[in-house]
Amino acid sequence: MYARRRHVYLAMMGGCVGLFVLAWGVVRLWSVPAAVAMCLVAMVIPPVAAVVANRRGPDDRWWDDPTGDPQSDEWWDELDGRKGPR
Repeated sequence: MYARRRHVYLAMMGGCVGLFVLAWGVVRLWSVPAAVAMCLVAMVIPPVAAVVANRRGPDDRWWDDPTGDPQSDEWWDELDGRKGPR
């Protein structure tokens, strides 16, 4: 899952950079308002990309990562239903 989120993030950020370069390298020669509009769209992409990259999936265990305390970890695993009671 992490690799997929990373690829989506890199694609979004590449699109952002591409929009900036295309807007001020090519589009501004024909229409400055269109270039500005492209930059405004590109400005919104990085926060969205960060949210997508940091989103956790349903199978990601981040709230109960192993603490190093075997008794506590066993208790949390039992509560999550990942291990049966001993």
